[in-house]
Amino acid sequence: MSDKIVYTSEVERVDLSKPRYDQNSYIGRAKHFFNVCDPTTVFASPKELEKAQELILAYKNGKEPQKTSMEQLWSAKKLYDSAFHPDTGEKLLLIGRMSFQVPGNMFIVGGMLSFYKGTSAVIFWQFLNQTFNAIVNYTNRNATSTLTNDDLAKAYLAASTSAVATALSLNYLIARSPFLSSGMLGRFVPLFSMAAANCVNLPLMRQTELQQGIDVTDQEGNVIGKSQIAARNSIIKVIASRIGMSVPSAVIPPIIMASLERYYPTLKTAGAIRTPIMMSLVGANLVFSTPLCCALFPQQDSLAVEKAEEKFRNLKTLSGQPITHIFFNKGL
Repeated sequence: MSDKIVYTSEVERVDLSKPRYDQNSYIGRAKHFFNVCDPTTVFASPKELEKAQELILAYKNGKEPQKTSMEQLWSAKKLYDSAFHPDTGEKLLLIGRMSFQVPGNMFIVGGMLSFYKGTSAVIFWQFLNQTFNAIVNYTNRNATSTLTNDDLAKAYLAASTSAVATALSLNYLIARSPFLSSGMLGRFVPLFSMAAANCVNLPLMRQTELQQGIDVTDQEGNVIGKSQIAARNSIIKVIASRIGMSVPSAVIPPIIMASLERYYPTLKTAGAIRTPIMMSLVGANLVFSTPLCCALFPQQDSLAVEKAEEKFRNLKTLSGQPITHIFFNKGL
């Protein structure tokens, strides 16, 4: 027996500006980000994205086509959330979307883990990784950010330099130590370089937010000013999420590959086989680590007014309710 089709006209209206699942719980946020980060949505055509956007906007205005099912609505929202900015509604650059994190990082991190010894290879993969990160950070910034091209260039060069310097320095130290060079530590150099770069790239890419603050709202959704403390809070959480996202994919595959190499020594020199295996292992980890780490903190975050700037204290909403928290999009 087939499930009954539920139409939008038969149920209470839902607020599509909010995620489908409860964002106050980790499980709800994880379900939401498994949708947002679903790599299969990358293959949605421009026409499919346009139709999803049209349905979402029509529903918000109460003008969706008759016989629109709730399943159609939620499918459209999944596509919309994966491809459009939550603040501005603008279509995101494909390679900057969170749904592109798995295929993009699968290739790049897999390459970094496969070619982590040679100087030229380290420089190439680190610069490629930071190029990708810069695009992702810019694409998912808070809507109030106003970066200039000079700001972007400085952030990109600083992050790339820090990543390359970290990787080459660690490789140099490991090569000079017989104890370290005989162990697994060298395989984890890409992880350390990625962590160092994230700590540089994100603050620089979002420096105007730190300098000028980001828009914050009251509980009724009205913008009440800009907060530098909220901006700082947001960036720290995003850095933690990004580093957490990279740990499983940069730690588990090298351990598995080292075990495989003990049983199949030819893998050490068979790059044509070794690299695709490494990339596949990285991809398998990213499918889970990307949404699970994005879900560590709510995207629409809040801060008690006591922890924010003094100007937000003792304020009231337009309806006269005391403002106890400020709300803001922390970005991804």
